[in-house]
Amino acid sequence: MTTLAEPLKKVLGDKTAKALDKHLDLRTVGDLVYHFPRRYDERGEHTDIRSLSVGEDVTVLGQVRRATTRPMRQRSGRLLEVLVEDGTGGLLTLTFFNQAWRERDLRPGRWGLFAGKVTEFRGKRQLNGPDYVLLGDEGEASEEIEEFAGALIPVYPAAGAVPTWTIARCVRVALDTLAPVDDPLPATVRAGRGLLPLDTALREIHRPGSREDLHKARRRLKWDEAFAVQLTLVRRKVRATALPARPRPATAQGVLSTFDTRLPYELTEGQRRVGAEIATDLATTHPMHRLLQGEVGSGKTVCALRAMLQVVDSGGQAALLAPTEVLAAQHHRSISALLGPLGRAGELDGDPAGTQVALVTGSLGAAARRAAAAEVASGAAGIVIGTHALLYENVEFNDLGLVVVDEQHRFGVEQRDALRAKADQPPHTLVMTATPIPRTVAMTVYGDLEISILDQLPGGRSPIASHVVPAADKPAFLDRAWRRLREEVDAGHQAYVVCPRIGDGSASDADEPPPDDDGTARRPPLAVTEVAPLLAEGPLHGLRIGVLHGRLPADEKDAVMRSFAAGDLDVLVATTVVEVGVDVPNATVMIVMDADRFGVSQLHQLRGRVGRGSAAGLCLLVTEAVEGSAARERLDAVASTTDGFKLAELDLEQRREGDVLGATQSGRRSHLRLLSLLKDEKLIGEARQEAIDLVSADPELTAHPLLAQSIALLVDEERAEYLEKG
Repeated sequence: MTTLAEPLKKVLGDKTAKALDKHLDLRTVGDLVYHFPRRYDERGEHTDIRSLSVGEDVTVLGQVRRATTRPMRQRSGRLLEVLVEDGTGGLLTLTFFNQAWRERDLRPGRWGLFAGKVTEFRGKRQLNGPDYVLLGDEGEASEEIEEFAGALIPVYPAAGAVPTWTIARCVRVALDTLAPVDDPLPATVRAGRGLLPLDTALREIHRPGSREDLHKARRRLKWDEAFAVQLTLVRRKVRATALPARPRPATAQGVLSTFDTRLPYELTEGQRRVGAEIATDLATTHPMHRLLQGEVGSGKTVCALRAMLQVVDSGGQAALLAPTEVLAAQHHRSISALLGPLGRAGELDGDPAGTQVALVTGSLGAAARRAAAAEVASGAAGIVIGTHALLYENVEFNDLGLVVVDEQHRFGVEQRDALRAKADQPPHTLVMTATPIPRTVAMTVYGDLEISILDQLPGGRSPIASHVVPAADKPAFLDRAWRRLREEVDAGHQAYVVCPRIGDGSASDADEPPPDDDGTARRPPLAVTEVAPLLAEGPLHGLRIGVLHGRLPADEKDAVMRSFAAGDLDVLVATTVVEVGVDVPNATVMIVMDADRFGVSQLHQLRGRVGRGSAAGLCLLVTEAVEGSAARERLDAVASTTDGFKLAELDLEQRREGDVLGATQSGRRSHLRLLSLLKDEKLIGEARQEAIDLVSADPELTAHPLLAQSIALLVDEERAEYLEKG
């Protein structure tokens, strides 16, 4: 008998084990047993051949309708064509060159699994030279097809060299030799939640006797994934609350109260509520860990500034970490403008009761960098705004009390942790994001944070209308888009034109563009440096056009943004460097070129740059994606709603959900194999409650050593660290 830790070569032999390792990263019996089927087919059930996409690698369950052999027209030899149907009228042609002998196997009426890449010839979908395994005729009991004898046929995530039926055979061998698997889940939890034993679940998910058995097995294994993540987060939260932090209580008379009295507008109810939550957290003896999420333009910056001023009033400093120099400079300008004299203490026109606001970026000259470092080290700068340059060793804080991280997802874990390490005691932390986060993602990824949501827009903000411009189908619509932009400029407003690429042969420009939905090659994405001159000579001739992208020198980027903000430019042609934080209320129209090259949440962020003043905003999404394609449906969804939470769920549907566990950051495959952050909200909530109860009684899980080990398997050290530092 074997265990989950047994190397596969001892169970399957060296050759098979090497193939599984090389192509699927499977090395142990546990790796293989946890390589769950992608789906389950039933003989007689259709595969929906008509939905197959050209270029897609597929495994199709079908029945041979007919097989014919004929001479080839263009070259010598014979061609075997096999017509396969799926039970609903969907037909697929299998072609084999000079393999007429296969006609003896592929007789009409035989069922089989056929794997290959979908191509199209004269309007018909086909697989050229596919791998296949035939399902036994009634009465046959060959060991080769034993794994397919049940009603449900598992179809595994496979590779060209290791098809699904090979994996199924390997799983059968592994399960037949596997000793009963110990169950790490406390018996009380298993009984209370009506969950299968782990050993039963692992066997049933590969060889289910019925759909009901499969459902129970999947539910148990989903539970394990949710429980492992929630235990990791809850334990982190408990440890964080045990750390000491210097309380930063609000004061009756200070910079914050003066700032509030001088605000030229009323705070929204949401801003007041969030402000009270943050103020309470800052006053505690344990570090605040709070996520502030709100739509673009909901007023997060003011909430963060009020928190920073509360810390300044207590004698401490606050650091705001921004992902780009453009955004850092924008924050510096907007916060300095909001504070007025309160942000210029020590200057001739400054308020002596205020503080100083320092900007620290990598592009500062030596003298400016020394001056900023001195202000930070002395404590004269109560508010410090910067990019990753804040992490450099020569930036020392006098008393860092609060770290505000803007657009957290753009920073690596190590960068955020390095900034927090600059404080004598763990500082309070406020994470801000304008990307709406579905509840289950917040519960799964940010489950260790308290969450505040700003769901109101300040008064005076205008609605944003969004429309898809099908440039390929209706080029006249694109012409109309440029005329519409000129109309806005003629009315005294400004515009953005956003492109997905910089141009001029940057490293990213050399990447091979992914294929379109139909498998055909794509042209390179449109580039700022190519589009700007075409617009200047063509539809936008005579307008004042500026260019902004990440490869410009920092002083040039800042100069362009200042010119645009001052109204000296009519149109800014830019990359997504304008995605977050750029605030120009006079900009009313945005045209996004090759909009299908952007993600849903990214498009939502981009269009938030317009409609920030009293005039209505307009966002035009230009695309060559054809109607009915996945890309076009995604753009139609963005155009149909400004509800960021609906769009965030759509975005999540289209990404690998496991990326939230740091798989993207680590470059490794996701360990959320079954759990759906969209569909399993109730189960995740139940797992979280059980995790809270268990950790409250046994914080280190000393009474549950098997459970602690299972967490290490499902949330490995790298991902645990990602969650720990998050």
